[in-house]
Amino acid sequence: ERERHLKDKEVSTETQYYISSLDIDPAAVNQAIRAHWEVENKVHWVLDVTFKEDDSRIRKEDGAENVGVIRRFCLNMARLHPKKASMRSKLKMAGWADEFRAELIFG
Repeated sequence: ERERHLKDKEVSTETQYYISSLDIDPAAVNQAIRAHWEVENKVHWVLDVTFKEDDSRIRKEDGAENVGVIRRFCLNMARLHPKKASMRSKLKMAGWADEFRAELIFG
């Protein structure tokens, strides 16, 4: 079971089920679940919110995989830039200003 505490002090509880080939060691299972959600939160959520990846209609041949690689590359370049701004802001600035885009690409 997992509890979620919301800002208005409301608590919601939900039961999660997982299928795994791991031995039934609660510590190992817990670590695997946390590692999965860490990746989901750090990468996939940002890609979905910033690039609207889940809404993409690219389906033909290797198109989705190729565009995914480009999105992740852009995400990593923007993350490496020292400017303190949201990911969406950095990408908008890169689209609007040649100078900022050059900073992202060439450092």
